[in-house]
Amino acid sequence: MKPASLLLLFLFVCFSYVFAFIPHRTLLRNNLSKDCLTNKELWFNQTLDHYSPYDHREFRQRYYEFLDYFRSPDGPIFLVIGGEEPCIGIPNDYNADSLNAKWNRTGVENPWFVFGGSYAGALSAWFRLKFPHLTCGSLASSAVVHAIQDNTKFDQQVGESAGPECKAVLQETTQLIETKLATNGKALRATFNADDLVFDGDFLDYMADAAATAIQYGYADILCNPMVEAKKAGMDLVDAYAKYVKEFYVVFFSVNVKGYDREYLKNTTIDDDSYYRSWWFQVCTEVANFQVAPSNDSIRSSKIDTK
Repeated sequence: MKPASLLLLFLFVCFSYVFAFIPHRTLLRNNLSKDCLTNKELWFNQTLDHYSPYDHREFRQRYYEFLDYFRSPDGPIFLVIGGEEPCIGIPNDYNADSLNAKWNRTGVENPWFVFGGSYAGALSAWFRLKFPHLTCGSLASSAVVHAIQDNTKFDQQVGESAGPECKAVLQETTQLIETKLATNGKALRATFNADDLVFDGDFLDYMADAAATAIQYGYADILCNPMVEAKKAGMDLVDAYAKYVKEFYVVFFSVNVKGYDREYLKNTTIDDDSYYRSWWFQVCTEVANFQVAPSNDSIRSSKIDTK
């Protein structure tokens, strides 16, 4: 049944990388490209700093809107905030004033309902709390509303979700990786097609993400089954893990290995991969929730910390 009144709006805010979750980078982009209600880009001038009365700089804000079922003029408006990934489609706008001004309407008060997931879920919840007079509700899915400096519980949850057998194998694999990294790091990096990750911390973070991402997004079997079987068969666990990383993690999640390279992230050139850097900037200056290793029983390397 088609909704009687609907305006879908998708706010494009480009962030990425490590938080209290692992953004799946282009997985969302790949899915959206198949099922877009619209992919027509719209733009308006957005204030760069809403908190400074002296800074009048602006930037071009991209959004999408879907109006097919909207009940004019006072129908409800659904604002979907995109907070972690490049946005290629599905509707969006920024606020009621800009929409009403565009339609040359005054005195119209549409009910706004805000949606968001993960970091965007936090934005959705905060928006509702901050502006209850502008919104009628908020759906904040997996909203990370409480910032944590060292989020050790993330790794603990990964281990619990993986199950005891898979967890033990992954822990052993991490130990083997640490040993090989210390004795012949160049060869180990080549095994994972990660030659550019010359800093051990960057490489170990890449190794940790590869496992945690599968667990978090419902692909534990694809990671755990071959790893457990490799253990039972007496095979090289590092080679088995490298096979998973190269054939599934990188391919399915469209991972750019360079996004883990701290030197690459220092590059201020604006391109398709700039969201890697912008997300890290926000994490380091505002959000935290660093996925560091707990003091014991960790899957990820104990060398992954905030030092």
